[in-house]
Amino acid sequence: MAETEVSKKRKRPIVRLAVLLLSHSVLVSVICCTAGVFGLLLLPVLAKNTYISENALMPGSTSSMLSNQEVSEANKLIKELNNLHSNRLGATTESHGIIAKYMSNLGAQVNNHKFHPQLNQFHPLHFFSGPDSGVMQENSTRSLYGINTVGIIRAPRGDGKEAIVLVTPYNAVKGGLREALSLGIAYSVFSLLTRVTWLAKDIIWLVADSQYGEYAPVAAWLRDYHTPAFSNLDSLNTETCHVGNNNFESKISYGIRRSGTMAAALVLGVAYRNENEDTLGIYAEASNGQMPNLDLINIVHYLAVHRQGLRVKVEQFHWLLNSKWVKSLGEVFESLGKMVKTLNPDWKLGISAADYVEGAATLASSLYHQALGVPTGPHGAFRDYQVDAITLEFSLRISFDRLDRRNDFLLHGGRLIEGVIRSVNNLLEKFHQSFFLYLLTSPSKFVSVGVYMIAFALLVAPLPVVAASLYAKTLDLNPTSEKDKSATSNELGSVLQSWKWLNSVKTVFVVHFWGATVSLLPYFISQIPDSDPTTNFSVWILFSILSLEILRWILVSPSSHIYGLPQGEWAILKSATISSFFIGLGLMSVINFATAEIGALLMVPMALMAHPLKLDVRGQSLRSILRMICNLVLGVISFPPATFFVFKGVIEGFSGIKAGDFWNWVESLWAWNSATYLYIGMVHLPCWVLCVQILLRPC
Repeated sequence: MAETEVSKKRKRPIVRLAVLLLSHSVLVSVICCTAGVFGLLLLPVLAKNTYISENALMPGSTSSMLSNQEVSEANKLIKELNNLHSNRLGATTESHGIIAKYMSNLGAQVNNHKFHPQLNQFHPLHFFSGPDSGVMQENSTRSLYGINTVGIIRAPRGDGKEAIVLVTPYNAVKGGLREALSLGIAYSVFSLLTRVTWLAKDIIWLVADSQYGEYAPVAAWLRDYHTPAFSNLDSLNTETCHVGNNNFESKISYGIRRSGTMAAALVLGVAYRNENEDTLGIYAEASNGQMPNLDLINIVHYLAVHRQGLRVKVEQFHWLLNSKWVKSLGEVFESLGKMVKTLNPDWKLGISAADYVEGAATLASSLYHQALGVPTGPHGAFRDYQVDAITLEFSLRISFDRLDRRNDFLLHGGRLIEGVIRSVNNLLEKFHQSFFLYLLTSPSKFVSVGVYMIAFALLVAPLPVVAASLYAKTLDLNPTSEKDKSATSNELGSVLQSWKWLNSVKTVFVVHFWGATVSLLPYFISQIPDSDPTTNFSVWILFSILSLEILRWILVSPSSHIYGLPQGEWAILKSATISSFFIGLGLMSVINFATAEIGALLMVPMALMAHPLKLDVRGQSLRSILRMICNLVLGVISFPPATFFVFKGVIEGFSGIKAGDFWNWVESLWAWNSATYLYIGMVHLPCWVLCVQILLRPC
């Protein structure tokens, strides 16, 4: 009978596993965090070669049709624009007319799109939504506007329901050969596409007026394209675009001409850089970590390398290329790869040290720009409408002043764009076969979501384990003495323990509410007239401290002791803090994984190791001293302004750092509606304050 009762009371395996994890929470935390960091460092080794997932794209399957005839016509446009800008008077108005005339002569439908520049300002009610297309900003005037020139080719084999967009930013005020060359590339392709018979999607060429920035005109045109507004702002005064030819003016529409759904968009640019060979830079990051379908990057890379002989580049952290510890890691992984290959030749984990350094620098840049949440070019405006888009930046090793070199550049650049358009033209539906969630380690290698999520999962896995372990210990769910048993059996003691938990949860709630208040303060601080960034940053810190004190006295009773918790309650507060931080990281990983990954790297160690400093001082053991030192170091590094200044100092040097730099950085986040700004204010900063509260708890 006794054996039967024991077998009935035997716990299930899942329960025994949970008890084992809770009883060894420290060991679980060390193993998981170490494995998470190691997994992140291993990502360049695990990167796979890119490949074309959609068979219908067929890049390079046909010979290019672009010839010297289209290049010669493009040179005429470039020459006329350069001659116009040699005489600055009237260049702005006439340049739009010249571009529109060249479009119209090809038989395209031409229209001018008028837009008013809108200042990027933080507004708490419009954080995740753009401003109304029919409402002008208060500080905008009717005299401040830009003009986009748009040409549309109707596809002979299409029904007008799909389109491919070419964008060339052009500053009609400053002009210059660099921007004229980007227009030349687009015009050469545009002129070819007016004569081909295989075109199944309409072609939209947008010459974006970039005198107020490259992003604003593209965003304004997309907003009006997708949400038509019926107001006087849509009508363009014909006097502003007067060219002097009444017959030509009658062909230009002053409203918004539309085509179908956009299948893809390419933004073209030309840069002057000292390169050893002709290069093509690809910029893909959009707002809040959004990326275009990987197939779009793959076809550009394939055609540029294998058809036009260009070297493709993506952004890198150049300071990591010369980092000694990264090179040492590369040598270690190279040795491990050789060792693994001797055990099983089929395991392809080998990578050279140089390739690891290149991959790590590219991966870090990709992770950072995705986490920043700020678009790296005008292509970011298209992702807000779920259109796959990238920015292509051409750079030559020889000056553009040589005519023969310029013709060669226009020919190769035009053929590349022609090949990309021809591949996208083959699609019967939108890009969907390849990845949307990935990190680049080179133009031809990537890490998919199924791989990089493992490192993040390992980093955050200890959080619920430690939170549950602390809660179990504070409630004495594992009584090991008569005192524990009597406390557990005491009903009044259980009620008091429950109130302690509620008190800690209330403290966490108050601090997170304070974080939301701190996130709203810049909206009011930015209204201060004639204030510099350093002053704004100082005022922000001052009001943040005052608001925390006010909330403490209003929302928390004196018995709660938000800064001085009663004896034994710090563990409950730590459990509640870790739980809230785990929820915040989980939500952020859905919005922007890169932000959650970096936040976990910075904050998870501090959240797990937070322990009252006075208890460590009394302990006087090596473990207590090491924990105290780690808590102090992590407390400084994980503070958002300190993290920013350390990172900026490593990249640019510590000599030029100013206190106002952090305000400028944060201002760029809220101006671009980056979710990273909300994470810092409502997740990361409150968790840091709660951890500091635990560290400074009086005993």
